[in-house]
Amino acid sequence: MVTGWDAAVSAVPAGPAVLALEGPAALDWQAAAQGVAKALRARSTEVVLVDVRASWSPEAVERLCAPEVEADAFFLPLAGFEVADLFEGRPVVERPRRGVLVVYGPGASLCAPDLTWWVDLPKRYAERAVAAGALPVGVNLGRPDVPGELRNLFYTDWPVTDRHRDALAPTLDRWIDVQDPGAPASLDGAAVRATLAGLARQPVRSRPYFNSTAWGGHWAADRLGFTPDDGSTALGYELIAPEAGVLVGEDAGAQVELPFQLLCVLHPEAFLGPDVHRDYGTSFPIRFDYLDTVGGGNLSLHCHPQERYMRENFGWPYTQHETYYVTESTPRAQVFLGLRQDADTDVLRKEVEESAAHGTQLHVEDHIQTFPAEPGRLFMIPAGTPHASGAGNLVLEISATPYLYSLRLYDWLRRSGSGVPRPLSHRHAFANLDTGRRGEDVAADLVQRPRTVREGTGWREEVIGALPGMFYAVHRFVLDGTCAADDDTENRFHILNVVAGDGVVVETADGRRHDLAFAETLTVPASVGGYRLHPVGARPVQVVKSLVVPV
Repeated sequence: MVTGWDAAVSAVPAGPAVLALEGPAALDWQAAAQGVAKALRARSTEVVLVDVRASWSPEAVERLCAPEVEADAFFLPLAGFEVADLFEGRPVVERPRRGVLVVYGPGASLCAPDLTWWVDLPKRYAERAVAAGALPVGVNLGRPDVPGELRNLFYTDWPVTDRHRDALAPTLDRWIDVQDPGAPASLDGAAVRATLAGLARQPVRSRPYFNSTAWGGHWAADRLGFTPDDGSTALGYELIAPEAGVLVGEDAGAQVELPFQLLCVLHPEAFLGPDVHRDYGTSFPIRFDYLDTVGGGNLSLHCHPQERYMRENFGWPYTQHETYYVTESTPRAQVFLGLRQDADTDVLRKEVEESAAHGTQLHVEDHIQTFPAEPGRLFMIPAGTPHASGAGNLVLEISATPYLYSLRLYDWLRRSGSGVPRPLSHRHAFANLDTGRRGEDVAADLVQRPRTVREGTGWREEVIGALPGMFYAVHRFVLDGTCAADDDTENRFHILNVVAGDGVVVETADGRRHDLAFAETLTVPASVGGYRLHPVGARPVQVVKSLVVPV
């Protein structure tokens, strides 16, 4: 690993050569290109810069990147086009007779380069910049001079550029991390692939971060010492594969953040397991995140698309089933889940529409059941089930990976930072509402009692959530603090999170040891096989585990 543009260009030939700088649209491309050019010129190398975005076809950009006038205001189908489709034919550059031609921007690798570098900025930067309208990072694909919007970023830019990145990953010559644009850290391509090959066969923790929202609380700030940028620690991104990164490098030295998703792309069977790879391709299908409403407010009342609706309207091949695990809660905190037995959905629809149109209050508990948010309780939330975490909870959300489809019925009349009511997608919500999830059946089916499936001296493993139609299950290890528990991936990845106690040491069969503290998440690849959980300290420890279940 090296730091700085000077070190990165040390392996670039003096020429004649073509160097392609690839990467996402939301990047300061001028600064990156100038950084490379300055470093090359310091070696007395002639440099010509070409912005490949000038070769994009305006007609193709308008057709592919601009939503239709009548497009949905909340969601778009996942874009299915390729970066190459932005051009009218294949982009062509004239090879230099001497020196280095640096072609930069999305699509630069299509210019038959001698070397291809991926210049990367983790997605959280793009989301923040697009939300703030901050150029040049806050743009959308195809529109480098216009402030972007999140709808395009989520449903067009990221799917298209992620596919492009994944296709290039096996042959990239260098990975450049520009979180520090003046001194970027980088790895050559062979080192990137060797690192990912090693990580795909040992437990790995992704880099966590927190996002703020209007309903967010302060648990993470108070308990973990995290300082929020915008006032709350509402969303704790422990492991959401499309956005997650893995830090590579020494803690005190240079670090490169590689996309977690590349582990699935380059080593799908070792990381996911053969059966999971067969069913989900290279999509990592489970996510872990925190919903922090301690000192905050209720989440919006919402549901998620049912499978057919998700596939036909949004383009995801599987849907957004969820579970809530209550890690901590304050007195009288609650979870909203399922319809009351006597709920009239026609009345609910009328009141939701009136609230959206006129700002009238919706009496949620007239329609939706509530349950005490007791620490250690799991609530299962199949697609279509109305739900919300109430104020005063720290919920570990163990869910299917699709995470951008919250179909809101009601948001407690909250307003955005600009003072306008937060948008509701109640028409989508009612199209997906499961009217059968009501009354006593909700408590019986979705708030399950733990069931012991294995035990040993000083420990037991419980199933705390499994439901026909949901492709993953949630288990829990309960350790009394005296002995280690044994487990085996059996060729399916596991995800672990310490939900009570000081933590565990995860020891694999080959002797690798990984510390896992309270509230931290660890992925155990399918190829690991046998492993042990050693409790840290003498106190009891509880560890939640999720896995894809055989069909």
